[in-house]
Amino acid sequence: MANKDDALADWSTGFFDCCSDGSSCCLTCWCPCVTFGRIAEIVDRGATGCCVHGTLYCLLGGFTHLGPSVYAWIYRTKMRKTYNIDGNECRDCLASCFCVNVSLCQQYRELKNRGYDLSAGWEGNAHLQGGGATAAPALEGGMTR
Repeated sequence: MANKDDALADWSTGFFDCCSDGSSCCLTCWCPCVTFGRIAEIVDRGATGCCVHGTLYCLLGGFTHLGPSVYAWIYRTKMRKTYNIDGNECRDCLASCFCVNVSLCQQYRELKNRGYDLSAGWEGNAHLQGGGATAAPALEGGMTR
């Protein structure tokens, strides 16, 4: 019998709920590299900064249209596994390769709904929570709609 805590959660917002957060929607529309960089920094727990991820995202886009999508796919899967969100690699791939900006918007909203201020970065969130540079926002329980 599975433990109640092992249950997979749903995303806190729907895939196409981009307009529910106009600021992240506009940011992703005009500067997807910034959105991706912020997401990746939080998912990596500050191991690599926003600027590094965002620059690599842009560089990959300069060489091929598929590069940023694959990079986003890797981080969508990593984020989903980190937060125990229902899904699989195939769905992550489809979301990232065919609707990369919509996927990034959903990930951005998810992290915001989990208490992160993505513009503050990993260290900024840790300091906002009073936990130093090694802690993340303290959250209890799973996400609900």
